[in-house]
Amino acid sequence: MTRRGPTGWLSTRLVQWAATWPGARRAALAFGAGALAGLGHAPLYLWPLTLLGLAALIRLVAEPKAPAGWLGLLGGAGYGAIVLSWIVEPFLIEPETHGWMAPFALIFMALGLGAFWAVAARLARTLPLRSPAYGFALTLTFVEFLRGHILTGFPWGMPGHVWISTPIAQFGAYIGPTGLTLGLLLAAAALSRLDWRPALAAAVALAAAWTHGAWTLSQPLPDGPGATVRLVQPNAEQALKWDPELARRFLDRLLDATAAPPDGTTPPDLVIWPETALPYLFEYHPELAPMIAEAAQGATVALGVQRAEEGRYWNSLAVIEPDGTVSQTYDKHHLVPFGEYMPLGDLAYEWFGLSAFAAQHGAGYTAGTGPKLLDFGPVMGRALPLICYEAVFPQDVNAAPERPDWLLQITNDAWFGTLSGPFQHADQARMRAIEQGLPLIRVANTGVTAVYDALGREVAALPFGTQGHLDTALPAALGPTWFSRFGTWPVLVLLAGLALALLRRAPR
Repeated sequence: MTRRGPTGWLSTRLVQWAATWPGARRAALAFGAGALAGLGHAPLYLWPLTLLGLAALIRLVAEPKAPAGWLGLLGGAGYGAIVLSWIVEPFLIEPETHGWMAPFALIFMALGLGAFWAVAARLARTLPLRSPAYGFALTLTFVEFLRGHILTGFPWGMPGHVWISTPIAQFGAYIGPTGLTLGLLLAAAALSRLDWRPALAAAVALAAAWTHGAWTLSQPLPDGPGATVRLVQPNAEQALKWDPELARRFLDRLLDATAAPPDGTTPPDLVIWPETALPYLFEYHPELAPMIAEAAQGATVALGVQRAEEGRYWNSLAVIEPDGTVSQTYDKHHLVPFGEYMPLGDLAYEWFGLSAFAAQHGAGYTAGTGPKLLDFGPVMGRALPLICYEAVFPQDVNAAPERPDWLLQITNDAWFGTLSGPFQHADQARMRAIEQGLPLIRVANTGVTAVYDALGREVAALPFGTQGHLDTALPAALGPTWFSRFGTWPVLVLLAGLALALLRRAPR
């Protein structure tokens, strides 16, 4: 007998899988169903189409003898092609250098997401489940949870995020995005059966969730702490942001907005600039901190900087006191692979000259030590800083050493274009406010710059893509939520219980 090595076994399995190609018609249906499901995210918010698209894909996967792996891959790729279409934007900042990579980036990201859905579909048909439709809802929920954790995680655009534009999002305070995804997929699985009884049950459940969410939104919030915050949006075009000849112009925009008279009768207690607002390395220009403090006229300033130490560089947030001293810093710890660091680190830079896409110095940024709170005094309280990408990870917010009084996100969403990326990013940050029951201050270079209350509602905002500033009150916090205490564990236990309930009993 001839033994086959692991390479031969894998080759055989790939050939067998390729032989199950569903054909052009079913492939197009699966891809189209996934693409339809993607339309529920920002900026369109067509969540009923997400429900229909997922129901169609689930029905395709649940058909007897369906090539589930292919259908899951194609459905996930169609979903990713819509939801992650913004991924081409960073490559168009310098199209003459990076533009050729844009289509490959989108294809890679869409197929990568599709691979998770392929695993979910295959599991749903391989496991001895009484209903492949409901089984696919459970396995897809689980792999979407894994997508947010494996290889540092990428939970962007989870299906459950489509509820952010509806009152159903308020259940995020109990079950988080994984639970919202489970509810959406179970409803889609019920619709996929084309039977009025499960469809009616799904409609009643969604209506009840909507009603409870609407009731939650109708309840009054406590009064805020009485602090005034100034949000500064410089609107520095990404293609010009790091031009040395324009650096002073962009700095003057920030200083002028900081020194502007109060919008109301109360001067700001805190002024916030966006991520990497300073077009200079902070340590190399000691004159900047006193200059910024002078413009702030007695207010504290929190701003995004790039800082350096012994050949290492950090994407950081610095706090400048009224006397011009830097009292606190926070270094971003959850970095973007390839965007802010290279997986091979210094070796990739030294051997191949490869550096992270967004890094302005060296091979890339160094990760900080982890979440920490910034103390802004007795009135403003303590904030949990989130720099850009960190706001899409619910587990990072739950990992804070203590419960903060509010959330602070600074970001430069000019990388993401003007169509969908900045708005999806802002939605996911809003979900963190709902999950934690905490207000969120979000300051972006070009937008979305806004204030959200502890229920995730926008209470003040600057127009997108404009230069300006906004003075607004810091909203009140609510008490700790179920999700802030227990995270996703209750939903994972529920998933396991539902999966066990779906298992077919072996005959005696």
